[in-house]
Amino acid sequence: VQLQAFGGGLVQTGGSLRLSCVASGRTSSNFGTAWFRQAPGKEREFVSAIRWSGGNTVYADSVKGRFTISRDRADNTMYLQMNSLKPEDTAVYYCAAKYNGILSEMRRSYAYWGQGTEVTVSS
Repeated sequence: VQLQAFGGGLVQTGGSLRLSCVASGRTSSNFGTAWFRQAPGKEREFVSAIRWSGGNTVYADSVKGRFTISRDRADNTMYLQMNSLKPEDTAVYYCAAKYNGILSEMRRSYAYWGQGTEVTVSS
């Protein structure tokens, strides 16, 4: 499977962005997909994950109540709606996928990664 993330950009504090991740190739109704992010000088961290079968979700504490993950199985696309953005949300955001639907916050659980899309939140 190939993943392509897009939708990043520059936004002011309090603003919103919606990221998209399109999956192509050998997709699966039982995908588990996730968003991670990596800020300059920091390790890549978990943001949110969704189970394509059932739509179960999990979020990092830092984004709960502000970000919403979703998927459109017909279009093989995952989304991350980001509201009330803060400067500390500035990072490159990566989408990731695996061929089982078990929700996971662990980077090593995901075998497939997109190229990343950059989000900058100005103060």
